[in-house]
Amino acid sequence: MRILLTGSQGQIGGELFNLLSPQYEVISPDKKSLDLSNPDSITAFVRENEPELIINAGAYTAVDLAEEEKELATAINGAAPSILAKEAKKIGAGIIHFSTDYVFDGSKQTPYTEEDQTNPINHYGASKLAGEIGLQKSGAAHIILRTSWIYGKTRNNFFLTMQKLAKERREIKVVDDQTGCPTWCSVPARGAVDIVKALSVNGRIDTDRFREVSGVYNLVCDGAATWYEFAEAIVNYMPEGDRPILTPIASSDFPTPAKRPAYSVLSCAKIEKIFGIKMDKWPDALEELVTGH
Repeated sequence: MRILLTGSQGQIGGELFNLLSPQYEVISPDKKSLDLSNPDSITAFVRENEPELIINAGAYTAVDLAEEEKELATAINGAAPSILAKEAKKIGAGIIHFSTDYVFDGSKQTPYTEEDQTNPINHYGASKLAGEIGLQKSGAAHIILRTSWIYGKTRNNFFLTMQKLAKERREIKVVDDQTGCPTWCSVPARGAVDIVKALSVNGRIDTDRFREVSGVYNLVCDGAATWYEFAEAIVNYMPEGDRPILTPIASSDFPTPAKRPAYSVLSCAKIEKIFGIKMDKWPDALEELVTGH
């Protein structure tokens, strides 16, 4: 199977490349070869390579900067998925696309399901929602995977930031009134690979099955935490003498250009029911990342 994987330099994309490349023919272009902000670049690359499956892990992920660079965020997160999907439909390919918990406004107090009303409160979330809508309208066989609070050992993320700050400061102030699902990037990558296998017969995509299960799915680690609770779990793996003092603060004490949902926990009941994928609990995933087992 020939798979076009965008965003292979990112957190989820990097994990996907490592998991998929031993089993499939994976085309993983860099930004020069496939520019997700350029519609002509997207169409030309897909038509030239004719993949059987497209996995779009590429995204504009700078949440605060998106408030300034709205056009660029919209081009990459909103327009590009639609173009990829339209090209996928033309060649009979399926598409798996990664989205975000930030399509919600955070007003719920119980985990969001795929059927809950979307209402993004920042431009990043709005741009990702536009991408979802474009995919759904394209007519292509598609799976949209909403992830949350992604971290790992590469790129910029909360886990690495906490480790860095712990070396520089004796006290770290951490927001304690935003609740979500800390998700090691390996978990959604593994889930996506399980979906690819579930939708394949003899190593080829089963298009009919793909169309039957097309839609939105939440794919995050099980359980919920505030940023403060997540930080506590991270520093607890440090030697006792190196652990900084953590001080909980309110979001209002740490203003950012983009608003964040106060609550964006996602329910994974649907993906477990349809694909049989059981999510790792977030503390267990963190332990596996830190300790290697």
